[in-house]
Amino acid sequence: MLLMNDKKKSQYTGTGADLLLRSLEKEGIDTCFANPGTSEMHLVTAIGKSSLMRPILCLFEGVVTAAADGFWRMKRYPAATLLHLGPGYANGMANLHNAKKAFSGLVNIVGDHAEWHLEFDAPLTSDLEGHVKLHSDWFNKSINPTNLGQLGTLSCIEAKSGWGKIASIIVPANHSWEVGGEQKQSLSSTVGMLPVDDSILKNTAKSLRLNKKRALLLGNRGLSRKSIEYASAIAKATGADLLCETFFPRVYRGAGEVKIKRIPYFAELAIDFLASYEQIFLVGAKEPVGFFAYPDIPSKLSPPACSIITVASKDEDVEQALQDLYEDLSLKSRPKVVFSHGDRITSITLDETSVSQIISELLPENSIISDEGITCSAMLYAQTETAAPHDWLCLTGGSIGQGLPLGFGAAIACPDRKVITFQADGSAMYTVQTLWSMARENTDITVILLNNSSYAILNIELDRLKTGPRNDKTLSMLNIDNPMIDWVEISKGLGVEASRSTNVKEFREQFYNAMKQKGPRLIEVIIERNIRIK
Repeated sequence: MLLMNDKKKSQYTGTGADLLLRSLEKEGIDTCFANPGTSEMHLVTAIGKSSLMRPILCLFEGVVTAAADGFWRMKRYPAATLLHLGPGYANGMANLHNAKKAFSGLVNIVGDHAEWHLEFDAPLTSDLEGHVKLHSDWFNKSINPTNLGQLGTLSCIEAKSGWGKIASIIVPANHSWEVGGEQKQSLSSTVGMLPVDDSILKNTAKSLRLNKKRALLLGNRGLSRKSIEYASAIAKATGADLLCETFFPRVYRGAGEVKIKRIPYFAELAIDFLASYEQIFLVGAKEPVGFFAYPDIPSKLSPPACSIITVASKDEDVEQALQDLYEDLSLKSRPKVVFSHGDRITSITLDETSVSQIISELLPENSIISDEGITCSAMLYAQTETAAPHDWLCLTGGSIGQGLPLGFGAAIACPDRKVITFQADGSAMYTVQTLWSMARENTDITVILLNNSSYAILNIELDRLKTGPRNDKTLSMLNIDNPMIDWVEISKGLGVEASRSTNVKEFREQFYNAMKQKGPRLIEVIIERNIRIK
């Protein structure tokens, strides 16, 4: 509402919830992934009155946070989340971990008890500030309703700064329902990415001219289309290889796009892969290290004598750095390596190879792949190198349960693009609730559910760690075949059309039809357990 003061100047007033929502909308945030509770009801009401904010209900907080992550990766603009007290925030932590590793920008709104209620230690009381600090680059707690509106603006500025940041606001319930006013204040604008020091670029250009086996290792914004174009020209002119991190937030790839070698997941393979390099230039990437520790295997994957040179790090402008480096090297062109489609399906067995080949063949141009295929992912990545151009989204932080909601968030951000979620069965159970939200929002997503009735990756790790002989009791902690999970029935029960493929012909027909249709679809693919490293 508007109130007039004595000087006939208008000032917006409203509840803290209204002021917060207004500040988010003024900063351009129009999407809120939500799983609210009692302490957020005034915020729910404020969103209900808004003509700008789109609320998207998710049935688990891990879906909320991963969806906001996927939204950022595709839109490069934050969405809001609405979470309920400490336990609600804790439920979303695993995928906030993944989002932070992806440098995704999002605004978490976390409800808390009314200030005077905290002293009574009600059942849902927890160390909320301690929780929120863990995965937030910036956080604050409102001190009054007016301040709540101001924090909304500040959180948006923080979320959009650098490569992207997680900004969180703790909202005492009484601040949501109490009345405050909108006060003008001097706010700094969004902090952009920092420039790379010119001396670093000149030294990099000098080092790239040395006669050594070298590679440009690209990560995060180093994998944008602009970055890749400049990096490919630099690599071609200097004889450097183009590499990317094993797990990255997003890359545009496929036929006609630049080929970039991906560091293998398994440490033994990665060490062999990097063994010949004398120089590795980090361009928006971190020094390659093993995902886990293993007896007698070094944590650092590059050779001990290899020079690790940081060109652009966190919060530095990778794209501009590569352009400047390109100019320092006096290069004239930005070549692209063009590939043709690979071999069409020849396998008669329904496995990760045939599934990947069919997806590569039929993948629509400009589609989006959200990858949580785990043991099958490497094959799909290799096969789709020559598929129609597409965006590929990775499991950045290693916390499983991201694939379904990440794809969902990407579909909300890009409703005109086909999304394919390549999903292992074990990790799908972590955020299976996403299917319901897909159906409710009628998102154009096809889920390829790879059912091998096992945590196959853990069967591999059991062998690699040489922990001792297997027995039925050991394997009972790794296999999920008793009882069998019926993904077709689960999917249908949550509102998503589903089918099952048991052979190559069935999968090809079902995937072909899914690519021609709009809306959510799940295809359960029955494959043998994959316990191979390669």
